[in-house]
Amino acid sequence: MFDILPRFSPALRTQGNVEDAYNTCSFVLLQLGETIPESVAPEASKTMVEDTLKMYEEVYDGDWLERKMEDKTLLTTLHLYSSIAFASYFCKPYSMVCADNLRRGFETGLSTGDNDMGLQCAFHGIKFAIVSGASLKSTLKEIDYYLHLLKTFKSAEVKNFMLNIRETVSVLIDKGDATSIQEKAAFGDLNVTGNKQRDVVFYHRAIRAYWSGYTERCRYYSEKYMSITWPEVRFMKVQMQFYHGLNSLDILKKKLRGFSSVKCKEALHNSISVMRSAAAHSDWNYSNKLCLLVAEQQSLSCDHLNAINFYDASIESARKSGFIHEQGLACEKAGFYYKKYGAVHKALDYFKQARECYEEWGSSMKVDYIQNELNKIQMQMLLHNELAR
Repeated sequence: MFDILPRFSPALRTQGNVEDAYNTCSFVLLQLGETIPESVAPEASKTMVEDTLKMYEEVYDGDWLERKMEDKTLLTTLHLYSSIAFASYFCKPYSMVCADNLRRGFETGLSTGDNDMGLQCAFHGIKFAIVSGASLKSTLKEIDYYLHLLKTFKSAEVKNFMLNIRETVSVLIDKGDATSIQEKAAFGDLNVTGNKQRDVVFYHRAIRAYWSGYTERCRYYSEKYMSITWPEVRFMKVQMQFYHGLNSLDILKKKLRGFSSVKCKEALHNSISVMRSAAAHSDWNYSNKLCLLVAEQQSLSCDHLNAINFYDASIESARKSGFIHEQGLACEKAGFYYKKYGAVHKALDYFKQARECYEEWGSSMKVDYIQNELNKIQMQMLLHNELAR
């Protein structure tokens, strides 16, 4: 059982749910003349997890920690929680399964002595919270809580991950002006391909650059991240495709020198293709992203009717899914689209919606940015009215 169950992780993450993973493994083994033991059926696995945790509560004694480290039962349980959490993001709303399983993994790990795995679950929980647009200020407090725990439960790797993701949240809130701390992550030489922390660094540098408006920097780090071929980065690559596509559109709009328009268009088409596939499996998590990419593509092609329809579809989809940050982003993009064509009243309306979303998200950086655009439009309208008198 314990030798077979961990092998489900790649299938879980690829296919999105336990049942499909089970069926795939069953089919492959059948071709080899073997079968999966009944104890590994999805229903039995769930019972196994519950029975395992109950067993450890009942037999807690002096040598319990040593025994549970030897038989690997708890480690398997924690891997199952983590794998289901990753897989569920491809087919279920974040709050339904993903967060719950990672929270269980964290609590189980710390309560039973497997601190490193428990804290790994905590890190992934923070990662998914950011992806899903959770309150930045609440997320920052949660990260600081974990960093406090890490003073007792030592894990250099998790601490580096937490410090790196904390820097991202700090930048998103206020560019780090009042929320940054002196301690920084130490990831070693990022030019060494064997450095297993490169993906985390490149991903977060690309995300910070995109939201901060650094188009060329975002392009640089997103491409470095996309070039990593480790299986572990498969999920976040789907997320990165969204930003990579939007950033490619920004390059095309700005007509930046040194960038091939052909390659940017190829990157955009690839991003749309990836989002379309992801949305087919999880409308909740990816439809708003697909609609925003298509809206921006249509705006670049001057297809006004389709552009505004897809902007509105993206806004509504993000609202339903609770992705307040991406709802704000879609409103912001729609605002700039209307501003470009001189529809200042429409632009004003969408920018106001974007500001409200960013306020709820907790990003003072984006609120200030949008307020600056509102001030420009309002000044433009004031001058227009003065000249019309």
